[in-house]
Amino acid sequence: MEAPATIDVISEHNKKKQRRARINKIILYIALALLSILTLIPFFWMLSASFKTNNDVFTVPIQWIPKTWHPENYSIIWKQIPLATFFKNTIVLSVVITFIQLLTSSFAAYGFSKMHFKGRDTLFLMYIGTIAVPWQSYMIPQFIMMRHLHLTDTLMSLVLLQAFNAFGVFLMKQYYTSIPDELCESARIDGLTEWGIYRRIILPLTKPAIVSLTIITFVNTWNDYMGPFVYLSSTENKTLQLGLKMFVGLYDTQYAYIMAASVLSILPVAIVFLVLQKYFVEGIATSGMKN
Repeated sequence: MEAPATIDVISEHNKKKQRRARINKIILYIALALLSILTLIPFFWMLSASFKTNNDVFTVPIQWIPKTWHPENYSIIWKQIPLATFFKNTIVLSVVITFIQLLTSSFAAYGFSKMHFKGRDTLFLMYIGTIAVPWQSYMIPQFIMMRHLHLTDTLMSLVLLQAFNAFGVFLMKQYYTSIPDELCESARIDGLTEWGIYRRIILPLTKPAIVSLTIITFVNTWNDYMGPFVYLSSTENKTLQLGLKMFVGLYDTQYAYIMAASVLSILPVAIVFLVLQKYFVEGIATSGMKN
């Protein structure tokens, strides 16, 4: 008679344990939902304000849903400033710099992780150590160098200065290290060149890391303000971030138009992240793991 009673006690204990786990999970989801809402409130306010008149943006209490919608705000801002030019320059810089950094970072990471040469680890540590050096400390020497090359006020100056990224090399190397060296050794025995190993073996296995670096580089380049501010001066070469600052300076009281321009500025970044977020999370989660 004691055995069934013991089984009932254990079963009841397991049920209580599962109930507590379910309740804790519900509480966690509710907390995460509330934090998500708090995070999204500023963006929702910005989106709502972009459809209002300038006088209705800062009304008290806040009108989360406009009484009258003004979608024409999004067409007016294109006429007040050369927004198309700013978008074009920003897209060119973001795409070109992202592509070049993917090439340079993946090539360097392959050399540091899959090729053996004297001083490899020391060179890697010295290169990664440059991440700790603040950009402000070498900003002036870089500007002087670009001026001597007659590249100031050109998009090429930003492309050259951001063609290499120590963080990108670090991210890619950590992921490449998780790939067994035996794969590369077998390919070398079969007569495959280093370029063939990189293209046929390494790249197909590192899609999450490549996507992660693509998102990080694209977002950083798209949102960069100080770099274009230092090197670009003419209106036809300015990026979107400089254009928004110029728009605020010229029309500092037209808040609805400013919010509409801000919404447009974050749309490409949001789209890129939403499309690639699955690989981004996977790449960040596995970049530090080793087999």
